Amino acid sequence: MAAIQRIAKNVGVLFIAQIITYTLGFFITMYTARYLGAGGFGIISLALSITGIFGVFSDLGLSTLMVREVAREKFLTDKYVVNLSILKVLLSILTFGLVAATVTIIGYSELVSTVIYLITLSTVLNAFTLVLNSVFQANEKMEYISVNYVLNSALMAVGTAVGIYYALDVVYFASVYVVSTLLVLILATILYIWKFSLPKLEIDLSFWKPTLSEAWPFGVSTALSNIYYFADSVILSVMVSTEVVGWYNASYRIIAVMLFIPILLNTVLFPVMSQFYVTSKDYFRLVYEKYFKYMVMIGIPIGVGTTLLADKIILLIFGGAYAPSIIALQILIWALVISFLSGAFTLLLQTSNKQMVITKITSINVVLNVVLNLILIPYFSYVGSSVVTVATQLSAFLLSLKAVSERGYGLTRKERSYLAKTVFASMIMGVFLVYFRDLNLFVLILLGTAIYFIVVCLVNGFDKEDIAIVKNIINK
Repeated sequence: MAAIQRIAKNVGVLFIAQIITYTLGFFITMYTARYLGAGGFGIISLALSITGIFGVFSDLGLSTLMVREVAREKFLTDKYVVNLSILKVLLSILTFGLVAATVTIIGYSELVSTVIYLITLSTVLNAFTLVLNSVFQANEKMEYISVNYVLNSALMAVGTAVGIYYALDVVYFASVYVVSTLLVLILATILYIWKFSLPKLEIDLSFWKPTLSEAWPFGVSTALSNIYYFADSVILSVMVSTEVVGWYNASYRIIAVMLFIPILLNTVLFPVMSQFYVTSKDYFRLVYEKYFKYMVMIGIPIGVGTTLLADKIILLIFGGAYAPSIIALQILIWALVISFLSGAFTLLLQTSNKQMVITKITSINVVLNVVLNLILIPYFSYVGSSVVTVATQLSAFLLSLKAVSERGYGLTRKERSYLAKTVFASMIMGVFLVYFRDLNLFVLILLGTAIYFIVVCLVNGFDKEDIAIVKNIINK
């Protein structure tokens, strides 16, 4: 149970940090979108999409590999820190080259190009922070990662407030990203030196090739995932307008906030499951099964509730100018739900050295996503893109389920049982939300959540293992 207590501690630390981060992020997004309007917000969103696609080349999966390997062999820390930092200098040059080529080929305006280059610089700086955060993650020191998260959000919030107060333009808002990531990198470096000392200069060129060979499937998977998530915004900017990109991304930002739950758990569980894979297959399976169960119990009610309350959510956060975003949110939320359900499959494959399987699955869905977007966007604009996102996310879920089932995992009878119980409890909650939808949004969310968990308890959605886990966490 020591592992469970460690997980609980790290989840707790990251959860607090993420609550602070996403609370600040909520206000940053809301005020930035309202201040810049759909056009300006669309430019920022487009820049984030392009750097999201090409920014992966500044890391190429090296940080993910580093977490897995250092979690197993701590003595490799200095070698990874030094050699990966040097490699990332070269990869950063490659990243800037790819972004510049894309901007030139598409022919964006000078204003849009400037914003894209600034956001790219912030992405490159963040790639070096990832090296240090990987050490913290591998050593299960999530409190240091949490400090970096909170600082970045606080700096972004201050920068946003200053920009709005002095009525500055979209280029200033892009510059805030650069300053924030630079200061976070400085803090991460100070924390690393303080806790782990200066790394020994162990430049090993023979280490580079095998490391890149092992890391590239992680990097390709991330690159393909980013193309999957961001290509629609780029296509919308070319085929429709940046204003439509703004409407679409208003909904996407809400989805991104909710993604903090699986991201948080993945961050905590990745080093744990990497160790269990080589030390205890029983614990490896237990963590996987519980992860899947809890994502089901969280994801499905979020999908039902957001679909029914989308209009209230959009109008509260972004205002009437973003009313077209309502239907996008109602559709896109189900991509989030499916992402919750498939998170355990992805983590299992990554930590069991099957990252190539994820790469193949992601490749299939990226092609499907881009082709369908090119077909549907001319006719249905951002609504068609929203449908494509859900369809391809479902495809990824089914292929991942097939992959883990072939390896002796998947959906057991017990797992299908609590899946059904979750759907039933969510439907009861949904009836309440429809009948009392005239109530205040926050009251609806609180009462709906309470009703959902009461029904889950009544249908025995929590078993003895869940209760034992909670008791151990409380005792700790």
